[in-house]
Amino acid sequence: MMLRVWATMCLTAVAGLGGTGHAAAQDEVKPVRQAFRVCQDPNNLPFSNVSGEGIENRIAELFAKELGLPVTYYSFPQRLAFIRNTLRYKLPGEDYRCDIVMGVPAGYDQVSATKPYYHSTYALVIAKGRGLDQVKSMGDFLAVDRAQLDKLRIGLYDRTPASDWLVKHKLLEQGVPYATMNAAPEFYPGEIIERDLAAGKIDAAIVWGPIAGFFAKRVKSPELMTIPMQSEPGVKFDFKMSMGVRYGEREWKQQIESLIDSKRSEIRTILEEFGVPLIDDIPQALTN
Repeated sequence: MMLRVWATMCLTAVAGLGGTGHAAAQDEVKPVRQAFRVCQDPNNLPFSNVSGEGIENRIAELFAKELGLPVTYYSFPQRLAFIRNTLRYKLPGEDYRCDIVMGVPAGYDQVSATKPYYHSTYALVIAKGRGLDQVKSMGDFLAVDRAQLDKLRIGLYDRTPASDWLVKHKLLEQGVPYATMNAAPEFYPGEIIERDLAAGKIDAAIVWGPIAGFFAKRVKSPELMTIPMQSEPGVKFDFKMSMGVRYGEREWKQQIESLIDSKRSEIRTILEEFGVPLIDDIPQALTN
């Protein structure tokens, strides 16, 4: 979704990846690679940051080590036109600044998307000790006394599946919307959890799973619980994530897909370390 706010993602966030239309396929280019050059957002944990602390940084390091290359980054905020200003950015007489975007929705047509490397879902995050300790699943949440539900403040990013879910379950009045695209350079998608949910400004948050899992783990007080959400008729919560390269670079794409296959167990270990709710783990609530 919406790249910068993968949280708010996968539906609206893809707009943030930018570009205007499908890039035309080009002739195969076979450069001699001197580095594993990554296009990244400089402040977008749990995915990436300038200190190399994100999921995508870790996977990039893993792939680069396998290829015997150093990792370099070209950073640009993942707001509008991210792809145009990173993967496709090239001045006359110069080379491209970077060669791969480590996280795009599967099938995203602004890039040549690889096979998916993980499948996650949105999640509900609640704080223990605030009257919802009995909630271990979305069924439990919807079974909460209606009078109590009506008093809740549920944070969500606008134009995401969370809005449709609130409408479907007659909870729209309880929604507290946050802007998907925020121009402030210090903004990061986990603020909704790390700042507002932790402080009690909202009672629950519905966000993209990797963001939910990472920031719920990072908050030490109060203790937070992450409850993965299953897609329902009319509301899709789960999305597969791929990597993206330029069109026409078939050999590079095949090389990346080979790494995805050969490093699946290591990739999964990284995802689990960051608290990402993987789709085959959906039935279990994750206590941090």
